[in-house]
Amino acid sequence: MQVKQFQPDSAQLRSLEDKPQPLAAEFLGTLLLVFFAVGAAVLAGEYIGTLGIALAFGFTLLALAYSIGPISGAHVNPAVTLGMLLARRIDLEMAVKYWIAQIVGGIAGAALLFLVAKQVPGLQTSETFGSNGFGDRSALHINAAGAFIAELVLTFLLVYVVLAVTHKVAVVGFDGLPIGIALATIHLIGIPVTGTSVNPARSIGPAIFAGGAALTQLWMFIVAPLVGGALAAVVHSITHPQPNTQPAKEPDVG
Repeated sequence: MQVKQFQPDSAQLRSLEDKPQPLAAEFLGTLLLVFFAVGAAVLAGEYIGTLGIALAFGFTLLALAYSIGPISGAHVNPAVTLGMLLARRIDLEMAVKYWIAQIVGGIAGAALLFLVAKQVPGLQTSETFGSNGFGDRSALHINAAGAFIAELVLTFLLVYVVLAVTHKVAVVGFDGLPIGIALATIHLIGIPVTGTSVNPARSIGPAIFAGGAALTQLWMFIVAPLVGGALAAVVHSITHPQPNTQPAKEPDVG
């Protein structure tokens, strides 16, 4: 039996912009990504290791791609939304609404995770709490320049894959599979480097509750992913045709 996937056309996407569902989906999706994936690092990192944390991020995003992808696109990441904006798949007004929903969702997810973590005797949350960092806050003690380049390149891969496997805003069919695999792979590389952000909303929430150096270094994990996302959109426009933004060429009947 073939399951029909919902893929909204341009008119349907425009109609969704006036409804609360996409924003609610982005809020909820980012909340769940932070709670479960960052939670894997905070609550279970000692037991599951780097591989387990990476898989938690990848599997959570994969699940979200299938559950809210047809509603909002399952961006759950301001860098992905920026890529979509530069690829002209959403307009600026909708992008700003997505960014707000994602950041608020990330903070809410971190708040719920913080509430759970505080019930665990002896669990350290101050200046750690799944936040990102460089220098002495990096397992490899990478410097700021190296952290910036790493976050830029890692985010580039994520946003490039999202743009390459999707044709509109929505995630449908098997689109979610390469996106989830990409995020898991990114974390396998990035966790010892910076803890892996590639997502400003994912970084902002935990940093607020970690405090200290997590907040003073937060700028890196906002700026670098956004630059990586923008670069991915530019490169994607060169390597891939853009049927969603360019009119179809009239057939030559002469």
